[in-house]
Amino acid sequence: MTRYCNRATEDEEQAALIEWAYIEGLRRPELMLLYAVPNGGYRPPRTAAILKRTGVRPGVPDLCLPVARPPYHGLYIELKRRRGAAVSAYQKIWLDRLREQGYRAVVSYGWDEAREEILSYLDGGVPTTW
Repeated sequence: MTRYCNRATEDEEQAALIEWAYIEGLRRPELMLLYAVPNGGYRPPRTAAILKRTGVRPGVPDLCLPVARPPYHGLYIELKRRRGAAVSAYQKIWLDRLREQGYRAVVSYGWDEAREEILSYLDGGVPTTW
């Protein structure tokens, strides 16, 4: 797996999670449906304008697993680094709206917390908190 430390960036956390999902997907094929939403990061102004015009929206969660597990239609994860990361107002709004639409939408701090969230979701676990 990707080298990891407690000071990993959000990108490193996400890369580790995707690498795990790819390997684990050999045993659990539904994990191959996990995908990233590339909304974040710096873009030159012209590119940012094009992306905005074509549907990129601030606050959309980082990852989506479009696998239904009743009572949910799918799982969205806003992935944060383990320390020093805050959820933005836009992200909170998106998470709330996705929940209203019947999705499980969570914030995970670190790739291992996200992994546990995914496994719990796939095994039919019901969240204790939002």
